[in-house]
Amino acid sequence: MNPLIALEAPFAMHEAKLELDELLTMLVELGGSDLHITAGIAPCMRINGTLAPLAGRNKLAPVDTETLIRSVISEHLWERFDKTQELDTAYAIPGVSRFRVNVYRQRGAVGAAFRAIPHKIRSLDELGLPRSVEGFAHLTRGLVLVTGPTGSGKSTTLAALLDVANQTRSSHIVTIEDPIEYLHSHSRSVVNQREVGSDTADFAIALKHVLRQDPDIILVGELRDLETTSVAVTAAETGHLVLATLHTQSAAQTVDRLIDIYPPHQQTQIRAQLANCLQGVVTQALAPRKDGMGRSIVCEIMVATAAIRNLIREGKVHQIPSFLQSSADAGMLSFDQHLAQRFAEQLVSKATALELAHDPNEFKRLARL
Repeated sequence: MNPLIALEAPFAMHEAKLELDELLTMLVELGGSDLHITAGIAPCMRINGTLAPLAGRNKLAPVDTETLIRSVISEHLWERFDKTQELDTAYAIPGVSRFRVNVYRQRGAVGAAFRAIPHKIRSLDELGLPRSVEGFAHLTRGLVLVTGPTGSGKSTTLAALLDVANQTRSSHIVTIEDPIEYLHSHSRSVVNQREVGSDTADFAIALKHVLRQDPDIILVGELRDLETTSVAVTAAETGHLVLATLHTQSAAQTVDRLIDIYPPHQQTQIRAQLANCLQGVVTQALAPRKDGMGRSIVCEIMVATAAIRNLIREGKVHQIPSFLQSSADAGMLSFDQHLAQRFAEQLVSKATALELAHDPNEFKRLARL
């Protein structure tokens, strides 16, 4: 065999890895959140919420995207991708960042999205979250949900909450993630992080077994289905603090979504269970800053007071928004209230605020427009 032919593929992969590492390093240096590699367009980066192709870069052909992506994926993971056509994994560049990676096929070509995950876990104050959020990290039991659309910083908020617990409590923390994003070292707590696909088959199986691992705090990457949700609620009822995410855009919608996961004949029961075990919901979004310097977090905070629990139990979830606005003394905050604060602080423009507001008329009233 010609030795040049034998060396050609490894050399191409090495060059591709260097090129992809360069792109990912550039993403971090520019303060971007996502890198998209897809055929028919130059590599694209999302910076301050806006996605655009890199200037001066050539369009990628299908062979280019596959070579770039495959250069950072191990052989056994690539074999799994070949079978399922989907892959969630993580990749790290030492000294730069970790990245959550989703690999997929589109029109027969391979594409991937890389989400930057900083090595340093930012504090709740650095993230701009209200101080009442920290209280959820000190709870001994119950269900706490961090919700919002994709890319709204849910994982970052959960990591900050876990870090508070890790630094202040002597607990056993178990995370179940797909993939592992932020890395937590042992501090006052013992932290075990399990990745779906490599450390466990799926969320539901891991949750069933985690109760035998003497956990105090359980983080579930996402409540995706009835089985996962049911086990998470049971864990919260039996004396564990369970943290999880959902793709909902308000506290009331979050409660409705949890109930709607269950079949109709079980919904009365789950209302009673949630009324007992739900401790709080943090719903968040990232709004482009008025000065163009990044994005500012806007959130809604619901604390499960006796009044909130009663609304859930009686099926009066639609009344939750009015309770949020009038319960600041309990640490609650409506989304439009926080948005009005951000507008008053000159962090968010009027146009952006009106676009994001849950109720534009209510926002105008709060912002005195």
